[in-house]
Amino acid sequence: MTKQLSSIGVLTSGGDAPGMNAAIRAVVRTCVHYGIKPYGISEGYQGLMEGKMELLNARSVANIINQGGTFLKSARCLEFRTPEGRQQAYDVFKEKGLDALVVIGGDGSFTGAKLFAEEFGVPVIGIPGTIDNDIYGTDFTIGYDTALNTVVEAVDKLRDTATSHNRLFFIEVMGRDAGFIALNTGIGCGAEEILIPEASRGLDHLVNSLERSGRAGKTSSIIIVAEGDKSGGAFELARQVEERLPNYDSKVTVLGHIQRGGSPSCADRVLASRLGVAAVKLLREGQSGVMVGIRNGHVVSTFLSDAISQKQGIDPGLLEVADIVSL
Repeated sequence: MTKQLSSIGVLTSGGDAPGMNAAIRAVVRTCVHYGIKPYGISEGYQGLMEGKMELLNARSVANIINQGGTFLKSARCLEFRTPEGRQQAYDVFKEKGLDALVVIGGDGSFTGAKLFAEEFGVPVIGIPGTIDNDIYGTDFTIGYDTALNTVVEAVDKLRDTATSHNRLFFIEVMGRDAGFIALNTGIGCGAEEILIPEASRGLDHLVNSLERSGRAGKTSSIIIVAEGDKSGGAFELARQVEERLPNYDSKVTVLGHIQRGGSPSCADRVLASRLGVAAVKLLREGQSGVMVGIRNGHVVSTFLSDAISQKQGIDPGLLEVADIVSL
């Protein structure tokens, strides 16, 4: 049974990710397709609390599918974490005549969405937008593929310098407590070692690996380090390795927020478009409190509570691949 909706609000929250604009575009144009008024909410939950929203149309989102970031802006809102803040947001939600909400973001954004839906009975659908790919219930999050390509391009350039000067490069990539970016880019870039929080093997393993590489004739090496690795980060690792292996000329590069920027890849644009359409369709079906994602090529839904509480696991087969091909 189709639920009658007159208006839907859409916002982006938390860290930006390439492809968020494509998701907004899909939500807006799906609303227009079904005769629903789409409202763009600026600056995430903060904007919802302050009533920063405007009615959009198909032309409002023209020529943004290729743009990185989010034209609705994003923000982290501490006030929304309080019951008083969410009450204020709900008051504005009703005052503006909204019937439902689409939230594009990560687990922190989904926590707020879940509470908002439970406390006020507001229909809410989540769309996973984060470069970290650490959301349970989807094989890929919006922005992840673009971030991988950005890291690979940067590491390929750094390898030119590493090879020219016989250097050891420690390259720190994003991922908080998840090693998806590090593991996949490490394999894709031919890194000699990959350090991730899910499988931290310690300094001794790294030193032994570098010594083995030296005996095999390697004169330069690339080490990919996830920012959440338990070793203390790329700078600390470089310091410790230099103490153990003083013959190495070690350099550290932290790619940082460059990984979040840039025009989204085709894969992210298609993924965002599929999930944006699916989010509106689920709301029309009367669903709420779920996240749309992609599993084995198919669009699926997962309870927000599961998306928040469960962990997206690293593929152990990729760890084996990384070990084998790094000889």
